[in-house]
Amino acid sequence: MSEVMTRMTSEMAMEWENQYGAQNYHPLPVVLDRGEGVHVWDLEGKQYFDFLSAYSAVNQGHCHPRIIGALKDQAEKLTLTSRAFYNSALGEYEKYVTTYFGYDKVLPMNTGAEAVETAIKLCRKWSYEIKGLESDKSVIIVCEQNFHGRTTTIVSFSSDPDSRKNFGPYGQGFLAIPYNDLSALDKALQDPNVAGFLVEPIQGEAGVFTPDEDYLFKAAALCKSHNVLLLADEVQTGIARTGSLLATCGNCNCQNSCERKSPNFVKPDILILGKAISGGVYPVSVVLADNQIMDVIKPGQHGSTFGGNPLACKVAIAALEVVKDERLAQNARRLGQIFRDEMRKLMRETNLITLVRGRGLLNALVINDSPSSKTAWNLCVEMKNNGLLAKPTHGNIIRLAPPLVITEAQLMECVNIIRKTFLEHNR
Repeated sequence: MSEVMTRMTSEMAMEWENQYGAQNYHPLPVVLDRGEGVHVWDLEGKQYFDFLSAYSAVNQGHCHPRIIGALKDQAEKLTLTSRAFYNSALGEYEKYVTTYFGYDKVLPMNTGAEAVETAIKLCRKWSYEIKGLESDKSVIIVCEQNFHGRTTTIVSFSSDPDSRKNFGPYGQGFLAIPYNDLSALDKALQDPNVAGFLVEPIQGEAGVFTPDEDYLFKAAALCKSHNVLLLADEVQTGIARTGSLLATCGNCNCQNSCERKSPNFVKPDILILGKAISGGVYPVSVVLADNQIMDVIKPGQHGSTFGGNPLACKVAIAALEVVKDERLAQNARRLGQIFRDEMRKLMRETNLITLVRGRGLLNALVINDSPSSKTAWNLCVEMKNNGLLAKPTHGNIIRLAPPLVITEAQLMECVNIIRKTFLEHNR
């Protein structure tokens, strides 16, 4: 097998995936073999700029040496104990991550979808044992066009037909309202059985739909007035992606960890993190809450064999240290503004772009064609041919999210690739 692998080509790798793998993804036609920083290379050795960052999991750049070093060191010592025993890394990690984000307690999991499921369970249990709702009556408000994962519970309240169709029967206890609509939220909160409001600070999968600047702040105030928990899904938007440590910081220009300086600062009752909390090196996710919420969970009521394993703990600490020490939030804030300015210049040069939106280094171009068209896909293939990797979402929207370690010079090189691709596509 090793001899075959040394002769692997991109064509062979794609053929094998298509033949032996479930067809639950539609990848861009490129086979990645190696990564470092903002770059990835295919099997034939061609270099690309990565402008997807594994859906914002690789904020710290590919194979960051500090994170890989932590992985190697711990992998040679102890990888997994399960939670049947204490381990020497978990307590250190729990203290570090709760201090870093300003919460009393953390419940460690592995994937973003698991963390969302955990937050839902936590909210429901709190609603019965603390808020005093009648058993099995709890309602959680969600937003239309949300993306919180693809488990059976989560697809129950998805408005994406691909995620939802033919996966029923669906779970109950969810009420969907329009995103960025405070009136709709206020109306939904009149139901006395509402326990929580689950929301993405920016809807990434929906096309980087960025709400009004004060939306979350006012939503949090509405929730508080009704004794309803605010559950913030920052799996994609968290860990410096939007130019602040968290998108719920309210576009705060923090200098280190969150300093809560923005007038629109929000501290969610339940904070959900994943993806870049490990720098894309290992599956790590967390649910953070203060004692009055987290303490409703007792032994045996929730868990995970791999959640809180020593390898994950050490990797996540290193990944969060990189974010702080390399000032990635500040870099995302500054370069994100430059990038949007450049894309708006491009919009004036071509009729292919109708809108540029985003925050920090989470941005999107809305393409001037229908969601059912192939224009955005074709542009992404052409950008790939020119050395930059991005992917469409919702048919006619291109999400652009490079690793946060990108430099201004590299960013401008990427701007030139995007500009060249769009202007040549017009010809």
